[in-house]
Amino acid sequence: MSNLPYSKGVKHDNEKLRWDLVPWKQFEGVVKVLTFGAFKYEVDNWQKLPDFKRRYFAASQRHLMAWWNGERKDPESGHSHLAHVICCVLFLMWFDDNG
Repeated sequence: MSNLPYSKGVKHDNEKLRWDLVPWKQFEGVVKVLTFGAFKYEVDNWQKLPDFKRRYFAASQRHLMAWWNGERKDPESGHSHLAHVICCVLFLMWFDDNG
């Protein structure tokens, strides 16, 4: 037991980011796609791609349509098409912040 003046623990974190809300098991698929890309090309190669906005948008749509049409895994990488979509969108977000 604690000698604190209140009976319940208190932590003022209501307005802080809720990292516990991220579905980490599914996000592991995103990390797998990033790892695949790092081996196939090189680490952070995606940051150097010319005409990135058009190309990553197109790639995200290709993966999304493959998933929509019932193909769950990318045949080349063996990873989830949706994880590829998330990577493409993350790249676009990064470019919005750093472009």
